[in-house]
Amino acid sequence: MEQLELVLKKLHHQLSDEERILFDKWIAENKKNKQFYHMLKDLKGKGKDLQRLSEVDVNETWEKILNRKSDISPKIIPFYKKSFFRYGVAASILLLLSLTYLFAPTKEESSTPQEIVNNKITKGSNKATLTLENGTIVVLEKGKVFNTEIATSNGEKLIYQNDKFHAQSAPVYNYLTIPRGGEFYLELADKTKVWLNSETKLKYPVSFTDGETRQVELVYGEAYFDVSSSTKHNGSKFEVINQNQKIEVLGTEFNIKAYKDENYIYTTLVEGSLNVITENGKKLLKPNQQSVVDLSNMSIGISEINVFDEISWKDGVFSFKDKSLKEIMKVLSRWYDMNVVFTKNEMEDEEFIGVLGRTQSIEGVLSIIKDFGIIKDYEINNRTVTLK
Repeated sequence: MEQLELVLKKLHHQLSDEERILFDKWIAENKKNKQFYHMLKDLKGKGKDLQRLSEVDVNETWEKILNRKSDISPKIIPFYKKSFFRYGVAASILLLLSLTYLFAPTKEESSTPQEIVNNKITKGSNKATLTLENGTIVVLEKGKVFNTEIATSNGEKLIYQNDKFHAQSAPVYNYLTIPRGGEFYLELADKTKVWLNSETKLKYPVSFTDGETRQVELVYGEAYFDVSSSTKHNGSKFEVINQNQKIEVLGTEFNIKAYKDENYIYTTLVEGSLNVITENGKKLLKPNQQSVVDLSNMSIGISEINVFDEISWKDGVFSFKDKSLKEIMKVLSRWYDMNVVFTKNEMEDEEFIGVLGRTQSIEGVLSIIKDFGIIKDYEINNRTVTLK
């Protein structure tokens, strides 16, 4: 990467006259470039081996992330493949985000938290509760197999089969509820793929009729949809409703975040196109855009965003860019099913730029945030984290 090579040469006093001009132009482009340079400069001053940056096998590691292989090292999170540059992310910003893990302190380097008392906080895992049409509740979790005539689960995903269901006069609905500290993968009868985040509930029919609108309801929470194209279902549209918002699509990938404790609904489009509809009108969303519906007046705002930051959770990564510590801890509390206490109100507004793996222990995550100076210390007591 040209920018990285320039920075490394600058830090090692190896720039040619021509490269020095390029470096000066690059660092003057924006504040993030300057922050990136100074962060590397500080790391070099602490004796870190900056050559590790140029040794990352980007393609191989990213493929491992996509395939969710368990042998991937959580220390390195590269983002350069699978069209992420179409999301409008500058290379320098990606490198800046990567630094959190690339130079995360080793176990020997990490400082010990002030106090850990009976830590009961564990990282999230595959788990969900399935509510069948007759009211029966089935617990789905890793290691438990569940099978019916129309659906099957290995405890990590739930898959429906449309061709094994005989259509009825009225739709038959199931509910899939993901608790705090959980996530789950669902494949609907029309082959639409859905990734459900922590603290989420989805209502959906167990079968669809070609040519008729396919509608599901995100009762609350966050879900990523990879919708089976309408061309495979006699042109039938796909709709997601949530409170007073409706998403209308023909075949696309998008993310909806609509938690119960938030006053806004966020819809992020990755591919294709969709309509965001409320009582106040309808707006077309294009790739790399996010709509924000204000629940107080149902107004719709649209902005260009970095898609990766919004959907990285689906691939086992938290990406935080200019997020306050309060926002970050709200996200982490859902995944680790924990309570967070701030000892000082001003701490809530501290900002953090970084990438954290969802497979990390809570101690590992808090140590990284602490080592970057965002907090001074922390305590863990049962399921409560106190930030100092």
